[in-house]
Amino acid sequence: MSTTTAPESTSPARPPLADVGGVPFHRLVAIELRKAVDTRAGTWLMIVMASISLVVVGAYALWGPESEQSFGVLLGLTSVPLAMLLPIVGIMLATQEWSTRTGLVTFTLEPRRGLVITAKLIASLILGLVVMAAAFAAAALVTGVTGGEWTLTGISAWGLVLAVGIYVLQGAGFGLAFLNTPFAIVASLVLPTAWSIATSLVTKLTDVAPWLDLDRTTGPLTGGTMAGQDWAKLATSVLVWVGIPIAVGTWRVLRREIK
Repeated sequence: MSTTTAPESTSPARPPLADVGGVPFHRLVAIELRKAVDTRAGTWLMIVMASISLVVVGAYALWGPESEQSFGVLLGLTSVPLAMLLPIVGIMLATQEWSTRTGLVTFTLEPRRGLVITAKLIASLILGLVVMAAAFAAAALVTGVTGGEWTLTGISAWGLVLAVGIYVLQGAGFGLAFLNTPFAIVASLVLPTAWSIATSLVTKLTDVAPWLDLDRTTGPLTGGTMAGQDWAKLATSVLVWVGIPIAVGTWRVLRREIK
């Protein structure tokens, strides 16, 4: 009586599930960047923000005084609307899983929620830099067409880029803290404005206003006049308006039940 044995499988053994690595971080960032423009709202938001700089500097070139149409002046003009709109980029990325109910898919494919949050913050900064690059290009184009001066008098290019990053992270922080797109947008616009009004009306808040008003502390940064104490004021206001919302939002995302 003979017996036969089945041939041994030559395929490599599958590693245990615990040994399989998660999604690479660079891929998470790329996914967040793609998600930012996958929807119509996200696509048109980026188009509007990228084109608004050209509209602003173009209008100033047509109707503004010719003696003040330098590259620095045009670049400073573009920073005003972008400072209000760029936080929305961070908000939409931070709240996407909760406003579109895709959190179950996202955190199932990548259960390390902290890594997902970090990818969202990095993606927000990249998108902010892309929009800021469009602003630089618009200012350069109009300066070249009008024959203006290529000077940066009264404005710091690197300070403007750093301020843009701060405002984008502020938006992401508010988005993580509220996990609701409309609430986060309203809060990011209303709360800083309400604080500025309160500090101008209440005498007792006069001393702390320069330390906790993000618009005031970023002024010397974009103007290129940062001194010793200005850095401390900037760090304090960033801690309050950016650090605390991100910390609170991270805690909420890490602990919140996904349905």
